[in-house]
Amino acid sequence: MRSIFLDRPRAPAPFWAKAATFALLLIILSLICTGVLLGSTRQWTVVWGYRHAFIQGWFLTVLISVLALFGSSLIGVIAALARRSEILVIRYISTIYVNFVRGTPFLVLIFLLFYCIPAVTEGADRLFVGAMALSLFAGAYIAEIVRSGIESVGQSQRDSAKAIGLTRFQTYRYVIFPQAIRHILPPLAGQFASLIKDSSLLSVMGLPEVTYAAQQINSATYSTLESFLPLALAYLVLTLPIALASNVLEGRFRYET
Repeated sequence: MRSIFLDRPRAPAPFWAKAATFALLLIILSLICTGVLLGSTRQWTVVWGYRHAFIQGWFLTVLISVLALFGSSLIGVIAALARRSEILVIRYISTIYVNFVRGTPFLVLIFLLFYCIPAVTEGADRLFVGAMALSLFAGAYIAEIVRSGIESVGQSQRDSAKAIGLTRFQTYRYVIFPQAIRHILPPLAGQFASLIKDSSLLSVMGLPEVTYAAQQINSATYSTLESFLPLALAYLVLTLPIALASNVLEGRFRYET
């Protein structure tokens, strides 16, 4: 009897059910936090006076994240294809880039771009430098995710595409990428969420994103919990839609092999 229940296929939950579950959990968590915090003697009214700094910082975080999402995706796909190139120089350059970035902390990469390479960042806007650093850092990880997805497609699929006369571009477009996408979606969603959270390190550049705003408000009011709890919720609002979208896309690209 036990094996019967284990082997029974489970129907995927509809999108509205997943969204309602996430919303219910957020409401419950908010009620718990509100009940605990309202019972304390903390000065929420003081931090409320700095709400505009929070809002402006949050929108700047959204802008940086969107720019970095597009930039890192483009860099990751190009680097993944370059690592499979037949040209030795291109393959080696891509390999060095991926291994260097993956072996270097993001904070060190920020310092290298913003403080140690003035020829790159001299006169550049902090927003541009921050988005570039975030794109380069996340792009190396996305390159490995895309490469592993491409290599998960068997050689017989490529041979079949070549046999029917497809070009290299058509093989990737119609054969490899449609099969690889379902393998790379879960790690790609996790990497996108990490990218958004890694944007908090750009505060060391003095970029007034939401983490920088929370630090400044904490320094001005000495209200640590009141400053950083909204910060956690701000990042939660940005990362939850990525998880939901990933679940929807996984269901759409799920098929029997």
